Amino acid sequence: MINVVLASSNAGKLSELNGSLGELGVRFTSQSEHQVSDAVEDGLSFVENAIIKARHASKQTGLPALADDSGLAVDALGGAPGIYSARYSGDRDDRSNYLKLLQDMERQPDRSAHFICCLVLVRHWQDPTPVICQGDWLGDIATEPRGQQGFGYDPIFLPKGLTMSAAELSKSEKSAISHRGKAVKQLKQFLSQHPTWLTPGG
Repeated sequence: MINVVLASSNAGKLSELNGSLGELGVRFTSQSEHQVSDAVEDGLSFVENAIIKARHASKQTGLPALADDSGLAVDALGGAPGIYSARYSGDRDDRSNYLKLLQDMERQPDRSAHFICCLVLVRHWQDPTPVICQGDWLGDIATEPRGQQGFGYDPIFLPKGLTMSAAELSKSEKSAISHRGKAVKQLKQFLSQHPTWLTPGG
């Protein structure tokens, strides 16, 4: 079993990754279990911030590390909230964030948006060839929140082709079509095709 530190303390992400990739001989532990401090996310893109977080966690633990950076990009707002999705309202409260976004979208006829997820896996903190997997999820911004499932902007995100919000989908329904689900699927495919990549000298 290969131990990989997840550059996050999110229990939901940890459970999802172990459920998806555990069969490949990979076991994820959260950075909080290793007393890893929070990285300074000063990149200008999801990819940059994910790389920063993965290298930071790997350097502090000496283990391979996986980081996830994700968010919502709204076309009418020039891609905002983007990399600032988690603190769009000034704090990290989900409801405050999506209510501010609804307010900013009140007079916008174009309500198209998409979620983005970037996963970065490094073998060590100076790894020159990190694995980068990206997924997106197209949809529109609703006019009011709907549903009790999910987190973040899910209550106001209407996935393309569906009549429900992301917060009205079950966990399994969401993971099958979401941005993170797509990125995790890419990572699983890579590790399946390169079973020794994470081992020393692999």
